[in-house]
Amino acid sequence: MKTNFLLLSSLAVALLANAWLGAAVAAPNPVLDITGKKLQTDVEYYILPVFRGRGGGLTLASTGNKTCPLDVVQDRLEVNNGLPLTFSPVNLTKGVVRESTDLNIKFSAATICVQSTVWKLDYDESLRQYFVTSGGVEGNPGRETISNWFKIEKYEDDYKLVFCPTVCDYCRVICRDIGIYNQKGVGRLAPSDVPFKVMLKGA
Repeated sequence: MKTNFLLLSSLAVALLANAWLGAAVAAPNPVLDITGKKLQTDVEYYILPVFRGRGGGLTLASTGNKTCPLDVVQDRLEVNNGLPLTFSPVNLTKGVVRESTDLNIKFSAATICVQSTVWKLDYDESLRQYFVTSGGVEGNPGRETISNWFKIEKYEDDYKLVFCPTVCDYCRVICRDIGIYNQKGVGRLAPSDVPFKVMLKGA
């Protein structure tokens, strides 16, 4: 009788442990587009502002005194969706893009620059400000690519973009929301205390 009790107790502990582990490693919620469908890694999307009247979707443009690499900016025209993008999570889970997960963001467009269209965070010495620009590396998570990883996080009923990479355990990084920095009438993506509230639309 005592043996049976011990076996049952052990089984109960094992079941509770498995349940706890299952909850601990549960995948984050999928990111949804404006139609309620899960974002897929092999599909192109537009990143659009939730609040209209301040510009359109995201695109690439030359800012300041340089031509290349191109910077990530908000299109000035509200009617423009910008350029289509793809998302590549650090860990693929059945091709679904999930919230709060490190991922590369890449414009699906040809440019005049030799640099890639993968997003990265770069520092502008003249303005003493970080900005989101192009020329990043897709994949290869680690110290060398730490500036190339972003996240999509739930923000109220919509989403926001975040820079807070976790692909390098020993790297010290800044963790900031991504907002809009107005530079002479051009809305550049940059770390900000005011998040750029976005929604995602299939291209």
